[in-house]
Amino acid sequence: MSVHKNVKRVTTHVLQEMKNNGEKISMLTAYDFSMARIVDTAGMDVILVGDSASNVMAGHETTLPITLEQMIYHASSVVRAVQRALVVVDMPFGSYQGNSKEALSNAIKIMKESGAHAVKMEGGQEIIESVTRILTAGIPVMGHLGLTPQSIYKFGTYIVRAKEDAEADRLIEDAKALEDAGCFAIVLEKIPAMLAEKVAKSVSIPIIGIGAGGGVDGQVLVVHDMLGINNEFNPRFLRKYHNLYEEMMGAFQRYIEDVKSRDFPNESEQY
Repeated sequence: MSVHKNVKRVTTHVLQEMKNNGEKISMLTAYDFSMARIVDTAGMDVILVGDSASNVMAGHETTLPITLEQMIYHASSVVRAVQRALVVVDMPFGSYQGNSKEALSNAIKIMKESGAHAVKMEGGQEIIESVTRILTAGIPVMGHLGLTPQSIYKFGTYIVRAKEDAEADRLIEDAKALEDAGCFAIVLEKIPAMLAEKVAKSVSIPIIGIGAGGGVDGQVLVVHDMLGINNEFNPRFLRKYHNLYEEMMGAFQRYIEDVKSRDFPNESEQY
């Protein structure tokens, strides 16, 4: 399939229309040009340049170590590949918590240097000042509630969030606060499906789930997980659309064999 010509870009406005019309939103991560080109050409609505790059691209145990510069590098690689999807970039840990002026200058840096279309930030009322300041500058913000991986050391575990009533009520309040501040969408990660559906109905902006059931407005997965490249990660919410780990392993081993046995290159593969 060729890359679209004169293709209609997905914007925050388009996503809002999709929610209003009951059309589900598809979202996947990408961190490099080649992968983003395929994901975009497939017709994905949103591409997230996730701080999950810290795990899948750099091999860190958590998302915390990745820097602003590294996120901009990944984001600009993705933006060069994309013609249709809305490109959202995670603001990395430490780049927006606590100081809203710093948060704004970091968001501006991401937008200017990567060419992306929006930023994503984890948290609710505790980061609302930063969210508001960034939105005032005309930068679209996607929220992220539920399991917020940047807070892994606070939670101490990646278990399902908001099972208790108090945390569930707080999550709905946070979602409304983010909507009131002007966020265009919110990711809900690893929370009970009934609560996620309730959140999606109690705000008018799109709610995109990961491990949050089917009652939300769209879904997001990490591309390496859904392709089965990252073969150690098997949470309940993950549907594997491929087992690329085995396919790639097979290809690499055949290549080694062909080189060792002098089968590659053959007559027709040389000049």
